[in-house]
Amino acid sequence: MNAPLDPNPLRHIREDVQSLHAYAIQNATGLIKLDAMENPFSLPPALQAALGERLGRVAINRYPGDRIEDLRQALARHIDLPAGQALMLGNGSDELISLLAMACDRPGAAIVAPVPGFVMYAMSAQLQGLAFHGVPLTAAFELDEVAMVAALRTHRPAITYLAYPNNPTANLWDAAVIRRLIAEAARFGGLVVMDEAYQPFSSRSWLDEMRADPVANANVLLMRTLSKFGLAGVRLGYLVGPSALVHEIDKLRPPYNVSVLNAECALFALEHADVFARQAVEIRSERDRLASAMAAMPGVHPFPSEANMLLVRVPDADRAFAGLKARGVLVKNVSKMHPLLGQCLRLTVGTPEENTQMLNALPPSL
Repeated sequence: MNAPLDPNPLRHIREDVQSLHAYAIQNATGLIKLDAMENPFSLPPALQAALGERLGRVAINRYPGDRIEDLRQALARHIDLPAGQALMLGNGSDELISLLAMACDRPGAAIVAPVPGFVMYAMSAQLQGLAFHGVPLTAAFELDEVAMVAALRTHRPAITYLAYPNNPTANLWDAAVIRRLIAEAARFGGLVVMDEAYQPFSSRSWLDEMRADPVANANVLLMRTLSKFGLAGVRLGYLVGPSALVHEIDKLRPPYNVSVLNAECALFALEHADVFARQAVEIRSERDRLASAMAAMPGVHPFPSEANMLLVRVPDADRAFAGLKARGVLVKNVSKMHPLLGQCLRLTVGTPEENTQMLNALPPSL
């Protein structure tokens, strides 16, 4: 006897997907938006006009063609792509993270990453059916080398993510520890993905290590995005690594995953990279100003940052968040994301005027 028909179309959606919470984006209408680590500076008016005129000539009636390859080569020149390495494009880092999970989706495969960290590492694992193992950082937000090595030896993950700098803690980890973790993963052929989303604001890049010692980094992939560079609205990321590895992952990239408009915007930005470099210098200066100002406030502890954000511990994160929002400033309350982040707020570094307004908007008694 046939089972009764179920007319509910939701029954075809995986149960684990239905139990997920969608990625939350805060409503910033009417607020100074300092919650998403965006570059706060817009293009100068003359460049806005030039970009608009240039985009108007793009053949949007055609699928993306050779211009995408022009962008790939321009990025390779921009970063001085090391010999023996290849570069592939993604629709933001999020797509690259999904493709990596898809490429490594074999029975029993796992992903390891320090926590707290970028939520998409765990989400991509869950959606692709890989096990995710988060390894807590130390109380000072450093890598727990003993725990990380234990996780690598126990789970032998296909992918280990190391954000450099990390989100939301904004710090760089000890390079010597990272070298040892890369060597440990290499023993069983595990990939290590260095996520450099915040590289424009950092004093170091793992690309220098890959260039100096390609043999020791033969299992390393490096991922970057142009979002923090100043093109968050463009959605463009790229992955760098040994040619043989990148070649295999690139097979999974959807056709035409980067639009002609996105590519042209990115090419335009690279041609004016000096403008964005000056913006990054100002953001780093403002980051230091904010850190000094907050360190002088009673009960407020800003953590060291190598990104365009500050992680700050306050006596009452909920109260401070609500007070800032009531005064027109939106930041990110991360205090409930992980036990290590108790009473912490994450503040994007804005323009000098926005940062001053944020400091003035802080409740008198935190």
